[in-house]
Amino acid sequence: MHICVVGVGYVGLVTGACFAEFGVNVTCVDKDEGKIELLQKGEVPFYEPGLTELVFKNVQEGRLSFTTEAGSAIRQALVVFIAVGTPSAPDGSADLKYIREVARTIGQNLDGYKVIVTKSTVPVGTSQIISQIIEEERKSHVAFDVVSNPEFLREGSAIEDFMRPNRVVLGAESDQAVAILKDLYSPLYLIETPFVITDVPTSEMIKYASNAFLATKVSFINEMANICEQVGADVHQVAKGMGLDRRIGPKFLHPGPGFGGSCFPKDITAIEKIGRDHGYSFEIVKAVRRVNKRQRKLMVEKIGNTFGELQGKVLAILGLTFKPNTDDMREAPSIAIIRGLQRQGSRIRVFDPAGMKEARKIFRSVYFAKDAYDAALGAHGLVIVTEWNQFRNLNWQRMAELLQEPVVVDLRNIYEPEKMRRLGFRYVCVGRQSHV
Repeated sequence: MHICVVGVGYVGLVTGACFAEFGVNVTCVDKDEGKIELLQKGEVPFYEPGLTELVFKNVQEGRLSFTTEAGSAIRQALVVFIAVGTPSAPDGSADLKYIREVARTIGQNLDGYKVIVTKSTVPVGTSQIISQIIEEERKSHVAFDVVSNPEFLREGSAIEDFMRPNRVVLGAESDQAVAILKDLYSPLYLIETPFVITDVPTSEMIKYASNAFLATKVSFINEMANICEQVGADVHQVAKGMGLDRRIGPKFLHPGPGFGGSCFPKDITAIEKIGRDHGYSFEIVKAVRRVNKRQRKLMVEKIGNTFGELQGKVLAILGLTFKPNTDDMREAPSIAIIRGLQRQGSRIRVFDPAGMKEARKIFRSVYFAKDAYDAALGAHGLVIVTEWNQFRNLNWQRMAELLQEPVVVDLRNIYEPEKMRRLGFRYVCVGRQSHV
């Protein structure tokens, strides 16, 4: 089987590389010539653990190729995956301009039966739009099917998520299309991956519902953390006690500065817009978004309360990306936090293991350090914003020598307050009693 993946962003490239690893012949298409040239040389334009090696291996073995020529790639494929971006429009809805563009190109190059698969996160009804555009553009009455197959890839562990997923969701109206995709995903049947076979609108909604619920868990535990600080409770123990209830589970019950990234903020805004378009007010999602926005402000207040007057203070910020093991700065909490500190007159020194290149496009008037210790040099205190593993075992004796004051604000709670107190640090965290 030969497949085509349109879009070599995060979802498209992971999808293409992993299918190639399954033994499928894959052609990835993108109109960005710079990205295609990099990929043809085996270089990946963003950071994802293990992806560069997987791409290089499958290019060398001849199963994975890259091109800007969409027409030929579509014509030789039985299955065409659409994996282009769906950014937020000004009204909060998903902007489908790239989806429409790809649908037109598919229609113009439809020369035989094909399964068109939407991997991009799209609102309910998008598959109908794609079908209509293809019907308008096709030169003859060649049959095709449009299927919804949402992705559930976590940045930082995307390959594992593709190779060993919790589930595969297929939304289709055609038994033939389902059979073809089951064949394509046959390696996952061997490891007994659950498959959810449903209709297209339900499949399109599953992705939004999943992300909205996970975002809700994050905002909920952040609110609990804020209350725990007021009453003297330990949010970690609260989260553990909650998570042991199998109806709740422990995942995403980690307090901090809120969620970011390319999915949660965009998707909860989109599902709220879907509700409005159908005359429904999605109150829980509205609250999740408000809490997440407020959490950044509360973190700035926490830092301000720790250091007092921020005017002229030098602060070292460790971690810029929205989560570890990615270089993704989209909607990262660090952006609002750093800008909030700068507005109050702080001078900022930053370090992130993978996000420095992207951060340089966002931040002005900050010092980009070569490592965590360079960031701490001469600073009045240290703020941990992203929980990279290399920040979990810092040399605190060295840090104490570099910092003007032994003060740490840990927004991810990666250290124990008592341990930090014994090391001589004033330690402030989230949802637990700080040692100040």
